[in-house]
Amino acid sequence: MPNKDDKLHYSVRHESLRVCDLPAQLRPREEFERIGAENVSDAVLLALILRTGTKGMNVVEVSQRLLSAFGSLTALAKASVKEIRSINSIGPVKAQMIKAAMELAQRLTRESVGESPKVVTPEQAAAVLRERARVLQKEVFWALMLDAKCRLIGEPQKISEGTLTGSLVHPRELFKKALEQSCASMILAHNHPSGDPTPSSEDIKVTKQLIGAGELMGIKVLDHIVIGHRRYHNSTDFLSLRESGLVRFN
Repeated sequence: MPNKDDKLHYSVRHESLRVCDLPAQLRPREEFERIGAENVSDAVLLALILRTGTKGMNVVEVSQRLLSAFGSLTALAKASVKEIRSINSIGPVKAQMIKAAMELAQRLTRESVGESPKVVTPEQAAAVLRERARVLQKEVFWALMLDAKCRLIGEPQKISEGTLTGSLVHPRELFKKALEQSCASMILAHNHPSGDPTPSSEDIKVTKQLIGAGELMGIKVLDHIVIGHRRYHNSTDFLSLRESGLVRFN
């Protein structure tokens, strides 16, 4: 008999429900089948990619933990395999599966743009670079080299990486690549990892310098696109310096 002064200790153990124990409408495969891929949540899509959970956590809970840890699919796409593995319950195989799925999505978007698309509007220029820029954590400066019919020549040319300054984006490097590609004109572009596409005073200064250099070289600089992230109060995720009127293009 225990002494009346002895304290009783109770251990409460939480057991996660297995996916098969969830109501049918909450199981990933059944929900996917019922309402379609475009209507299920991000957590359900991740659960279908991962297929299985871990000890004490079903696959839906693992997916929800991932999204909660990174905050968004964009942040998850930016993460390295090592960073994904740092989340409890995510091993090397699951981390590779997630990274592979994200990479396929980016490649599909780039492929849909086409090999030699015609680029005549700011939206078309942004479409070429949007998925590349989405996962970057540093500023990258590109040039879209165009032929006489405004078709993209090859891949976007990466000119520099880091905060945009005149020393990083030197006309010599930019127009060396332009001459190699035999381009007739170009559209400049860079990303703002913060998500805000508002150009800085340095962005404007560098753009003016490059326009002037282009006039000397006989290669037109048509526009400079700053790519950010779409926000609920913005209609687009980019800004065109030409359309904004902040810089005068010839």
